[in-house]
Amino acid sequence: MSLLTRLGRPDGSNHQVRIFATKSTEDNRVESYLLAKQRVHQRIIDEMTPSEQTILLTGHQDRTQVEQIINGYIQRFAEEDPFAIPHDYRGQMVDDIVNDMLGLGPIESLHQDETVSEIMVNGPDQVFVERMGKLELTKVKFHDNDHLMHIVDRILAPLGRRIDEASPLVDARLEDGSRVNIIIPPLALKGPCLTIRKFSKKPFSVENLISFGTIDRKMAQFLRACVKARVNILVSGGTGSGKTTTLNVISSFIPETERIVTIEDAAELRLQQTHVVTLESRPANIEGKGQITIRDLVRNALRMRPDRIIVGEVRSGEALDMLQAMNTGHDGSLTTAHANSPRDALSRLETMVLMSGLELPVKAIREQISSAIDLIIQQSRIRDGSRKITYITEVQRMEGNTITTQDLFRYVQTGIDENGKSIGKFVSTGLKPSFFDKFTLYGVELPDDFFDADPDTRRLDGGDY
Repeated sequence: MSLLTRLGRPDGSNHQVRIFATKSTEDNRVESYLLAKQRVHQRIIDEMTPSEQTILLTGHQDRTQVEQIINGYIQRFAEEDPFAIPHDYRGQMVDDIVNDMLGLGPIESLHQDETVSEIMVNGPDQVFVERMGKLELTKVKFHDNDHLMHIVDRILAPLGRRIDEASPLVDARLEDGSRVNIIIPPLALKGPCLTIRKFSKKPFSVENLISFGTIDRKMAQFLRACVKARVNILVSGGTGSGKTTTLNVISSFIPETERIVTIEDAAELRLQQTHVVTLESRPANIEGKGQITIRDLVRNALRMRPDRIIVGEVRSGEALDMLQAMNTGHDGSLTTAHANSPRDALSRLETMVLMSGLELPVKAIREQISSAIDLIIQQSRIRDGSRKITYITEVQRMEGNTITTQDLFRYVQTGIDENGKSIGKFVSTGLKPSFFDKFTLYGVELPDDFFDADPDTRRLDGGDY
């Protein structure tokens, strides 16, 4: 890796405009700041000593030491040209150059911002973030495509991954666990696109979900009972609906005494139990060899004596292996899938099983699904940006060629307030799950009136599939 790649591009610094411009509208001062920063950055590359190289080029840089080195160069530069860098912005310049050298450049501050849940870079001139479920266009910009590609290379280099025209897209994971998707030209027509899905440094608890309005206390109590009673659960929802967060929360109900094997494309789950084995799939190498799929890992997990198997998401033929695991003694397993409703989730599972390559009759697939999945938790992102568990639906049995279901809980939206926030409530449909006997078997107690319908709630009957 070249010195410029390791230390950053001294001309790739247009993102500082957003900070400086908030303090002055004089374009010439902005340009002077950017020019001075570029000159300082280049001077560091040209003049750094062997001891400074050791600090700046090590694999695990100490940010404090790097800041001290950068600050020294800025002070010397300012002594030679006192008017080049306004005194108030010297600290800002230190941060900016360090971010170019060690961090994610223009988007480092967004990555550190705990209110930002997702960063979406659509080429060098457009960066969006998601805050509280809402998309916002920021003033952050990269200097050009090369500057953006430098940040991409910085992300991938420690992972031993690469991206180029021959392999123009990649999924990766940052050191803090954030999930990254990168796609570059010729597939991305407006320049490299970088999407970072951030995760809370502290895993959310069920109390967090209650306070966020994602779920109410009664539904949380029911889900806790289901996990302890080893009910097989599928969390269903659209992209960005909060499936992984919910899966992480309900997995916290698993007893400490059990052995858990988690399987993911990019490790996002952070279970708090002691006996957890985390497995992660692996893409093919440059020669197209060495790929380990989710399906391979599910099969291997069955040989690892798991009490529970948690698959971060089923997308393809691994759905069949997951269903078979649930049907062969691994009760209480959990997974997620993309779907817009509990009924759609069943259709998606059927399609994914067909992708396994086995020519199974549709009725046989549906029998596998109905006997394996006990409960579907449907998560949705409401129009106001909030995440809600909109349905908790039991998967019952086969009637002819049809899987029957019944809703146990649901979210009823009644309106929108003056701030555009959803007004609604979580209600019980009054139906008792057919697996209720499992609660007694595993010593889980619920009040006698737990499943009574809420007042003025219309009873919903299960649909047909």
